[in-house]
Amino acid sequence: MKCTRCGGSAEVKLRQHNANFCRDCFVPFLHKQVGRSIEKQNMIAPGESVLVAVSGGKDSLALWDVLIELGYQTTGLHLSLGIGGYSDRSTEKTVAFAEARDLELITVSLREEGLAVEDAARFTRRPACSACGTLKRHYFDRLAYDRGFPVVATGHNLDDEAARLLGNVLHWQMEYLARQHPVLQPTHEKFVRKVKPLYRTTEFESAAYCFFRKIDYVIEECPNSVGATQLIHKDALNKLEAASPGSKLAFVQEFLQRAQPQLASESNAPPRSCESCGMPSFAELCARCRLVREIESKRARHAASGA
Repeated sequence: MKCTRCGGSAEVKLRQHNANFCRDCFVPFLHKQVGRSIEKQNMIAPGESVLVAVSGGKDSLALWDVLIELGYQTTGLHLSLGIGGYSDRSTEKTVAFAEARDLELITVSLREEGLAVEDAARFTRRPACSACGTLKRHYFDRLAYDRGFPVVATGHNLDDEAARLLGNVLHWQMEYLARQHPVLQPTHEKFVRKVKPLYRTTEFESAAYCFFRKIDYVIEECPNSVGATQLIHKDALNKLEAASPGSKLAFVQEFLQRAQPQLASESNAPPRSCESCGMPSFAELCARCRLVREIESKRARHAASGA
């Protein structure tokens, strides 16, 4: 197998691009692909500081590394979710990455905030993944606004976006479909732009990039993701991709070009301010504050019962 670019011995086969690459050619190829995605979607303006949400996994660490190589000014944001040893290892990988490259990293411990994901799931009836997503979105928004970052970048990849799109289409979640885009523009004074530079990059490509760049990341999946619906959707899409390479990329790109703009134009009114924390909300209280009140109420009952 020869490298499509230089003719040398290839180590990576990308069927969706009908191309093969050696490691010396794959790395600049990925840089170029991500750079094109950023430019095409106007994700980051020249001179803007980017807050990069970093979990410790392959996608977010690969994203941070790529943005640095592309010349963007970045700061990492890591939320330690309070999911036992998994969160400890995730934090260790993230801190090690930042220290080895002398990068600025903001770390927030949800356990120290009294909002560990494990506790949120235990004291409420919500699935752990639901509580986790609510908390992450809140802290990304709040910290970006408080610290003056105009844009937050997350490591959502093509597999994530295709699986999310499939789930939303299967249930015709029109509100979610209207908001599914690699760039979410602010609709409230305390919202900042959110971007997904890896929306055309597969999990395989992120893993290969980390391997070639010697980036150490948490290999294990979050223990709370076992049985998650999104994994079922990813498996179905992987089977389709194996039979018809490029299907996932076409699925996402055609949706963004043909359907999403019309759905977005018909979307609901912008959010108002949460009466408790002042962050954006579509109700009197934002999702995070409702979750906090539920946790506090259940904790109080639990303590009163002596359980």
